[in-house]
Amino acid sequence: MSITRAVDTALDRTIAPGYGALGLAVRRRLPGWPADPPRMDGKVVLVTGARSGLGLASCTGFAALGASVRALGRDQERAEKAAEQVRRAVPGADVRPVVCDVSSLDALRSFAERFVAAEAGLDVLVNNAGVMPAQRSRSVDGYELMFATHVLAPFALTALLRDLLARGLGGRGRVINVSSGGMYSQGLPGDDLQSEDTGYSPKKLYARTKREEVVITEQWAQRLTGTGVVVHAMHPGWADTEGVQQAMPVFSAVTRLIIRTPQQGADTIVWLGAAPEPLQTTGLFWHDRRPRPTHYALGAAEDSAADRRRLWDLCQSLVERAGIMVR
Repeated sequence: MSITRAVDTALDRTIAPGYGALGLAVRRRLPGWPADPPRMDGKVVLVTGARSGLGLASCTGFAALGASVRALGRDQERAEKAAEQVRRAVPGADVRPVVCDVSSLDALRSFAERFVAAEAGLDVLVNNAGVMPAQRSRSVDGYELMFATHVLAPFALTALLRDLLARGLGGRGRVINVSSGGMYSQGLPGDDLQSEDTGYSPKKLYARTKREEVVITEQWAQRLTGTGVVVHAMHPGWADTEGVQQAMPVFSAVTRLIIRTPQQGADTIVWLGAAPEPLQTTGLFWHDRRPRPTHYALGAAEDSAADRRRLWDLCQSLVERAGIMVR
């Protein structure tokens, strides 16, 4: 193993330095750090959860590369504020606010109909929207809110926009699902995929749904093989976002000296959306511009084929019940 690979792996396995700002800083100085991505002029990027944190940083990063950005917010005010912040950071940026409550399947279907009618193609879809409510909450459809937001929404948007992604510039669309390093602690929960029979713990259910999001990423990648669309998941490390500050104030305070900025956390999102290397593979899980294992020896066990199939079948059943067909 090369020195570069040894240091990179050590950072990844020890978590605290690797997930913090130091991990990114060290990796950037190692030989073989992947090159910064090229310009994206003429390409269209859609980012969900664009109002703040990783979503806003991703929009800004894509805009700085010349992409035409669609900043999706839960309501008009949030979307417009996101677009305004990107324009301030990148004068002259082509960034347009779009609106959808991604936890609602009906809203997703309606949004996709408008979006497909308005756009000639889509080059990058970033499923970033996330929530971590203090109490068990449900979407308008009655589904556990984190499951609806982190699992059903990316599943549905990929199904709804797959043809538009195949019509992106050069016919090579990309789906990037933003997960979390916390997913290493959780496996698929068997028959309890919405955690209805699990005592409510915001952190536990957040990590669980982020594991489910990675599994869905892998399955979409298999199904879209040959279409020109690649699907990847990533985790940003520990990033100092509004969501983390509000949902995990103790963690935010304890890690304040090492935590990443949203821009540092979003680095791999932008790289996956713009660099040539991610088009050579599909279905991988990334951190700091390199693919990572989806399971570690001290984390959750490998998910069974039956559990993986059960998750896909549930997602397909729920979205098709809302009139979103999966091919």
